[in-house]
Amino acid sequence: MSLKTLHHTKPNRRALPILAVAVFALILGLRADEGMFPVSEISRLDLKARGLEIDPARIFSEDESSLIYAIVQVGATGSFVSPEGLILTNHHVAFGAAQAASSTENDYIRDGFLARSHSAEIEAKGMTARITESFRDVSAEVLSVVRPGLSPEARTQAIQKKRNEIVAAAEKANPGKRAEVAEMFAGKTYVLFLYTHLRDIRLVYVPPRSIGEFGGETDNWMWPRHTGDFSFLRAYVAPDGSPAAFSPENIPYRPKVYLEVEPRGVAENDFVFLLGYPGRTFRHRTSHYLAYEEEVRMPDVADWYAWQIALMEQMSDAGRDIAIRHAGRIKGLSNTMKNFRGKLKGMARVGIVENKRAEEKALQTWIASDTKRRAAAGDLFDTFAAVYDEIRSGHELNQVMLYLRQHVNLLGWASIVYEAALERAKPDLERESAYMDRNFDRTKQRIALGLENYYEPTDRAVLEALLLRAARLPKENQIPAFAEISGASDPAAAAAAFIDNLYGNTRMADPAFVAAAWDKPAEELKKSGDAFIDLAVALHPIQRKIKAQEDAWNGRLDPLYARLLDLKADYLAKDFIPDANSTLRLTFGRIKGYSPADAVYYHPVTTLTGVLEKTTGVEPFDTPEGIFDLAAARDFGPYKPENRDSVPVCILYDADTTGGNSGSPVLDARGRLVGVNFDRTYEATINDFAWSADYSRSISVDIRYVLWVTEKFGGADFLLKEMNVK
Repeated sequence: MSLKTLHHTKPNRRALPILAVAVFALILGLRADEGMFPVSEISRLDLKARGLEIDPARIFSEDESSLIYAIVQVGATGSFVSPEGLILTNHHVAFGAAQAASSTENDYIRDGFLARSHSAEIEAKGMTARITESFRDVSAEVLSVVRPGLSPEARTQAIQKKRNEIVAAAEKANPGKRAEVAEMFAGKTYVLFLYTHLRDIRLVYVPPRSIGEFGGETDNWMWPRHTGDFSFLRAYVAPDGSPAAFSPENIPYRPKVYLEVEPRGVAENDFVFLLGYPGRTFRHRTSHYLAYEEEVRMPDVADWYAWQIALMEQMSDAGRDIAIRHAGRIKGLSNTMKNFRGKLKGMARVGIVENKRAEEKALQTWIASDTKRRAAAGDLFDTFAAVYDEIRSGHELNQVMLYLRQHVNLLGWASIVYEAALERAKPDLERESAYMDRNFDRTKQRIALGLENYYEPTDRAVLEALLLRAARLPKENQIPAFAEISGASDPAAAAAAFIDNLYGNTRMADPAFVAAAWDKPAEELKKSGDAFIDLAVALHPIQRKIKAQEDAWNGRLDPLYARLLDLKADYLAKDFIPDANSTLRLTFGRIKGYSPADAVYYHPVTTLTGVLEKTTGVEPFDTPEGIFDLAAARDFGPYKPENRDSVPVCILYDADTTGGNSGSPVLDARGRLVGVNFDRTYEATINDFAWSADYSRSISVDIRYVLWVTEKFGGADFLLKEMNVK
């Protein structure tokens, strides 16, 4: 199936460019290396002038030999590197699956994992893979449900229901495929994507944590970097080639295209490009949104995550089995916490909010200079300000409720079980996404995996902290279910008694109880006598009220952002590319160092020499002895370039990336794989809000280090043969 429209009439050879014309138009005034470009824009970018040596159509066209068919979304990004469904991605992308398969007897996090045959490959629990097959603009269909007189909340809900209907129709017409309607520009443009969705993913080679996470959180978001952040997975399908759940009878997936690996790597100033699924950027948001993020939300989240990390690290001292349970959660929280603190530092240094305010002031002056514009949009920024003031005022209560659901495991799971009973009683297209038929098995699987890592002392401590925070809420925001705590003379003692009652009268930590609960109607759950289900029932009206308020805010903001984009396009005489939204994108740049401070310059390539220099023998700088032995023997194989003293480890480049680009293949001018993207520099954490030619740098593990570790340290030369490297 080629990347053409989803119409099921005679194929229209002109249909593919319609997306670019209708949604993005001609991109003007942007630096060629700034932007995460939708694949439909590749032909407009003049990549040859920037350094690309192959026909851009090799990257993306209707031809099924296009490189984009080798790009796969596995939570973040990965790429097929063999005809047998072998996927190269990041160690941190595969980390959760390695954790799920680990025990004190088989500690794949600490020691790594290698399957020497297909039969030895183990299930990567919770992982799926999807490959973009086609897309088309559905903006008119989605917005056709917007009627005069709809309330903001009803507007949001009508649009979501229409998106669900479009997805359902696409999946019915394309059995075995998955569909998604992505919002490209808020309130303005929507695109239907169709995906091949693979459900049987297996671990093949995961290096030990001392390589895959060398430097740990100390080096996270930093340069110079010496982390071998890579792993190999494999995708499987049923014997007839159709996507299927894990089964011993399944066979390796045969991708339409797989990437050629270039074992010679790249050098400074070389052109590179990346394909992948970047998560979220917010470059079209207003100063009011950015100020809320800088002043309220991100500091709150960073501090709360830091507290949880310290708690779980302390709990992990109880034993290796407890540390394994906490490992994935600590890693995820740490990544976000340091990212947010980097953003806060960068926003202050660059003055992002002030710059955005200056842009808006100039735009407001232009609006006011014309009678028609003034009548149509004179109050635009005042309206934005009013909405974000409301969001600020609701922050404390909303965050407490969010944290209770996300971070207190038993309460979160009880809330999902109860909500599922309510939602599953509705028609499928009217349900929240997690409870629709197409997603419900994944929701249940996610809870089942969470139960495997559950640790009650941590859960209790997190709940206690949140109960005391809830007790400090203003009177008008007090949570009735916690009244006995907020009204107590000793809230800490009241919270302790409340917690003892909850954990002493629940079965939500019992997988059999949870499995049976999925099939019970809401009224039966209410009669179960389970303390956490009772609490979930009591909190549900507040959760619904918050959800309705969020829908109303979105219903007000989306048309405002659509109008703002039109005004900016007229004012600046140019159109824009959409913010990243986990759909397939291209970005490009060059292998390039940078200067983060006065008199400081960072070169763009690190080597094994730096790994050995950093090694202390203590985690996270505890390089395996085998690496020292190979270095001492100077057993570098063909992976040491003549101008280096050892094997290159990481490379730096000025392509525009964000979260979700983890695992993206870094490709050279001829489309060959030379690295695996895994991070940005600390200064580049602001990429979500703005791109800087001076500071925005992304980090990849060099393909030469991937191959050297895999062959020489891992003893997996058979994987290199599979990739046609040997």
